[in-house]
Amino acid sequence: MLTTTLEFRTDDLAALGVVPAGFFERYEELELLETLRLEPGWRLQLLRLKRRGPLRSIAELERESRRIRRLYGLTSFEVVERRPRQREWVLLVRQRNPERLAELLTLAGGRITPTAPFRMNEERVVASFRGDAQPLRRVLSRLRRDGLEFRVLRSSQRPYETEDSTDEITSRQRSVLGRALLLGYFSVPRRITLTRLARLTGRSPPALGKMLRRAQHRLVASYFARESGPSPELGDGAARAPGGQL
Repeated sequence: MLTTTLEFRTDDLAALGVVPAGFFERYEELELLETLRLEPGWRLQLLRLKRRGPLRSIAELERESRRIRRLYGLTSFEVVERRPRQREWVLLVRQRNPERLAELLTLAGGRITPTAPFRMNEERVVASFRGDAQPLRRVLSRLRRDGLEFRVLRSSQRPYETEDSTDEITSRQRSVLGRALLLGYFSVPRRITLTRLARLTGRSPPALGKMLRRAQHRLVASYFARESGPSPELGDGAARAPGGQL
């Protein structure tokens, strides 16, 4: 799989219909956290949105939901987290794709997915895509023919990762761990429950819990394998029961 990070001018992507004109008059930054579903006609994504002014309350947002959906071409949106200090929302958004974007997605044939880092402000967009090399080249060629200017920041061929790997976490586990960290699952106190996190990942709570535990086990085992100190089970200060029994 090829991962490519590009830089665009925000005005060019606004012309493509990715964000509406005037969007960054209200908002300072938009970050794509994860794409959960991507079809030619619509997309389901987890977004972080930083507002220029104070955040409205969730009640105010709900009262204006119809206008917001119409303004941004949303089928639906859900507030995952409100962060007043940072003036940020984390939103789960289902959005209709504009015609030109739908054409590019059809050209990609479902073999390209937006991935992190993917951030936009009023001047520039840093956008990353992961997928097969051939459809990615087709899409970039179409953008050039359409006169859309961009700069390649980095491009890397990553080895294929299998779910059977025992020494490193898999790409799927990495994605789930990253989302759990971002949404505060590992925070103290915890900011999101396993049930709600499972809903945002399309898995059942037991299946997600098992995946998180396996990933954490691999990370901890990998950490201790790199350490040259005492065994984590019987370190210098490990308590022993009388007679040497654990």
